[in-house]
Amino acid sequence: MGKHKRRTYIMKKLKFGIIGTCCRGELGDYAHQAANGVEIVAGADIYEEQRRSFAERMKAKQAVVNIYADYREMIEKEKLDGVFITSPDFCHEEQACFALRRKTAVYLEKPIAISIEGADRILRTAKENRTHLMLGHNMRYMEFTNRMREIILSGMIGEVKAIWCRHFVSYGGDAYFRDWHADRRNTCSLLLQKGAHDIDIIHWLANSRSVKVNGIGSLSVYGSIPRRPAGCERLDTLTVQGVWSNSHWPPEAQKDYYPEVNNEDLNMINLQLANGVQACYLQCHFTPDTCRNYTVIGTRGRLENYGDYGKDCSIQVWTRRTDRFQLEGDMTYRMASPEDQPHGGADPKIVQGFIDLLRHGTPPESTPQGARYAVAAGVRGAESIRSGGMMLDIPALPDDLENYDFAALQ
Repeated sequence: MGKHKRRTYIMKKLKFGIIGTCCRGELGDYAHQAANGVEIVAGADIYEEQRRSFAERMKAKQAVVNIYADYREMIEKEKLDGVFITSPDFCHEEQACFALRRKTAVYLEKPIAISIEGADRILRTAKENRTHLMLGHNMRYMEFTNRMREIILSGMIGEVKAIWCRHFVSYGGDAYFRDWHADRRNTCSLLLQKGAHDIDIIHWLANSRSVKVNGIGSLSVYGSIPRRPAGCERLDTLTVQGVWSNSHWPPEAQKDYYPEVNNEDLNMINLQLANGVQACYLQCHFTPDTCRNYTVIGTRGRLENYGDYGKDCSIQVWTRRTDRFQLEGDMTYRMASPEDQPHGGADPKIVQGFIDLLRHGTPPESTPQGARYAVAAGVRGAESIRSGGMMLDIPALPDDLENYDFAALQ
């Protein structure tokens, strides 16, 4: 790609809207910084009670917002600088492409789409309309992932050869089997809605992308749990707290799950990366505890995280041979990320990344290409699981999208 001058940006005022105003839509609230010239001015949601809740939430921030039932009307009328799309996964492609075609910058919650083709269409639309697209892969802003990457880049563990990620999800039944996530028509697989986070981090740590995948998995527990009748797809509560409870244990003693449950609650995939690194991602939605546990093995050592945020989180690094079990590494790195903020404080950081992208052209840590490759690995991984575990190729992006600078728009 030839040399281009980066655009000059000024400290302009920014007006944002939110599509899908509650639950994950609360992420956009971090963008309301009136003293900094950044405001949430509108929100769109198909549900009246969620529109009302959004208006009350913004009123508490001394913000006056316009409310819409149709996101298209909001984008057409408000002349927004950007929009946060935090709607269900199956809405992402349509809504993102609509906004991008109208030159409205998009912050799109992960996964980017529920198909490889859909993800590619979003990237193509952003490129053709020369409009900013940022993906909500907030784990690239978490303290523990950045510390692991710093250790890898320092050369401390040598050349990376293997990455293993185990993901224990205690709240899997509440978060993914009581609502629309349970039906693969809405998500493709929980390798996207949940796994895209970690597949993206595996690629980021390895500085590569997956080219082949195979896997096994099953609907091991939640397939036999009592469900709500057809026609009762929607939950009555607006809040996560209204659905999630530690009292919902053990899983097989629960009830009132989504009418259609066909997504796997146990997923295990093996990944071959383009640079020779081999990886695996293991995901279980019925564990009693919650944690992401990465092991990265290099030619001169290995690292492993114990916990992913909070006061008990650490990264252990082993660089000396010892022929016995050693719980603590030769070096220990303690994390200071707060437990009382979503995703260990990553959410306000990634929202600020979107603001900085629009104001200064600062490239964010997350990239559209990375988001697409995470989805591609998840989609093909699900296909492998559902076809006997065969090894499948993961298609590359077209060269023009692979090489396009979505921050510089060139």
